[in-house]
Amino acid sequence: MGIELTVNEQADDVAMAFVSARREARALHSYPGIKPQELQAAYTIQDRAIVIDGRAVVGWKVGRINPPLDGQLGANRLSGPIFADSIVDAADGHAPDMPVFHGGFAAGEAEMLLHVAPGFAGPVPCDDEGTKALLDDVRLGIEVASSPYPGINTDGPLVTVSDFGNNAGLVQGPALQGWRDLDLCAIPVRSEIDGEVVGAATAATMLDGPYGAVRFLLTNLIARGMDVSAGLWVSTGAITGVHEIAIGQAFTAIFEGCGAVHCRVVAATPR
Repeated sequence: MGIELTVNEQADDVAMAFVSARREARALHSYPGIKPQELQAAYTIQDRAIVIDGRAVVGWKVGRINPPLDGQLGANRLSGPIFADSIVDAADGHAPDMPVFHGGFAAGEAEMLLHVAPGFAGPVPCDDEGTKALLDDVRLGIEVASSPYPGINTDGPLVTVSDFGNNAGLVQGPALQGWRDLDLCAIPVRSEIDGEVVGAATAATMLDGPYGAVRFLLTNLIARGMDVSAGLWVSTGAITGVHEIAIGQAFTAIFEGCGAVHCRVVAATPR
């Protein structure tokens, strides 16, 4: 019991440090505590931080864990919360200002956003058709990844998980028309920073694709005791890569034949 208490206190300390730094828009020049050594410990920090933060979570980002760490950790994806007040609707094509942490880490990611309809009660489907049946909307989008800690990506997925999965916001672009009849993995996607191409790919390179990301997330959240019945957005993974970006730069995600999403990154201010 003493060891468990110590671990929980350490998780609370790290969680509080990250939440405080995010609230104050203050960079953390070193990791604020003992870095987690396994996924359960990393998610314990994240879960505590969600409670301490107190804002409503209406979606989740999914990221990839690359080899060989996927084998060592027993998972090839990770998740992090997306708070309601960090989502911006830009379906009309405007480029919203999205805050990132000055002195921390910041990146833009072209992503497909899938919405699980309210009422899901399990079990998690095992194929794409069953997963489609759970959804009621698909959007084109940009995940704005940012953390007060600049080493969040270089330190690996356990550290990424511990600070909200490195999420700082979500730009919801236009709806993907006719998505039920489209192969989401066949749509060419291009990312640009200030008009320069920084990445191009399709979702076919992303494990079992956007629907697989939904299945992973639901399984992950249920295992953590989260209620998924109210519906949720899933930012399904960085299609063209995680593209580091500087304050003042513009990011565009282009989904060929389907539409585009834009934003500009600005310095976060205390909230």
